[in-house]
Amino acid sequence: MQIGCPKEIKNHEYRVGLTPASVRELTSRGHRVLVQTQAGAAIGLSDEQYVAAGAQIAPDAATVFAQSDMIVKVKEPQPQECAMLRDGQILYTYLHLAPDPEQTAALVKSGAICIAYETITGPGGGLPLLAPMSEVAGRMSIQAGAAHLEKSKGGMGVLLGGVPGVAPAHVTVIGAGVVGTHALQMAVGLGARVTVLDKSVDRLRQLDLVFGNRITTLYSNAQSVEESVLAADLVIGGVLIPGAAAPKLVTRDMVSRMKKGAVVVDVAIDQGGCFETSHATTHAEPTYLVDGVVHYCVANMPGAVARTSTFALNNATIGHAVALADKGWRQALKDNAHLKAGLNVAQGQVTYEAVARDLGYDYVAADALLA
Repeated sequence: MQIGCPKEIKNHEYRVGLTPASVRELTSRGHRVLVQTQAGAAIGLSDEQYVAAGAQIAPDAATVFAQSDMIVKVKEPQPQECAMLRDGQILYTYLHLAPDPEQTAALVKSGAICIAYETITGPGGGLPLLAPMSEVAGRMSIQAGAAHLEKSKGGMGVLLGGVPGVAPAHVTVIGAGVVGTHALQMAVGLGARVTVLDKSVDRLRQLDLVFGNRITTLYSNAQSVEESVLAADLVIGGVLIPGAAAPKLVTRDMVSRMKKGAVVVDVAIDQGGCFETSHATTHAEPTYLVDGVVHYCVANMPGAVARTSTFALNNATIGHAVALADKGWRQALKDNAHLKAGLNVAQGQVTYEAVARDLGYDYVAADALLA
């Protein structure tokens, strides 16, 4: 199979879909890999390293898309990339379709086979291709929140961990999944006072056993969310419903009553965000104010630590990339129900139920296209 890896073009996105090590995994099995020139240069991966791993170097993205049977990316295709996709071509990347009707329409029109990292499941449950980026984003959310609590960046001028004789900042983490767990680990490590909310009492019990009295755990309901948000200096939104738009747990009214100079970091922004006041921002302009509250809603947070993120992502994605290349998409999906869960759009049909429901498409089960 001819596999293509274009350079990412989203604002301040420096990650790359394939590392030289991943290229070697594919070329060693007889596949051909075409990498756009300078695709990994920003994170220290040179064209020479890709050539040494067996890749060919393409001068531009148009060449990569035109000559490849499968495209491996990191972020969702931008409009000019969607226009280069063709019928039957495999697209293997993050998609986050539920809050993005324009992208969904473009992918449906293309006829491409679109497999989303974020909905591929794992044998033990969970979302193993989303997990490494959620780990990075969860940890980064505290770094970003701490920085933007500084007065010069619009915050109230609070040091996250405080100092002897002065109380630390109060961090509220909504959602105790991968994002929330890594966020609270960082917050506790920096000495903040941390409250974490989740619907799963079992998960809260696990966290309580690990962190003890260093954190406060609360069952998530409208009352506890409101009280915790209003008391917080920094709020991390880490709620995920696989493939679907994120629920709006923090209302505009709550934001209007928060402390002036408080910071919210909406890690769920890729799926539309869990604050009513959220809209996606970029690393170039990461924040905006609503009622005196700083909103940090960067849609590709792990792109800021692109080298770490690229290697972590490739560790998770390469296995399925090899299967798709070795077997073709139909057989690979027939053989692996977890990979089949990643099929979001194929041959002009929406094949992920939550996306179809949220965007008003007819849902066509993946099995119907694999028969």
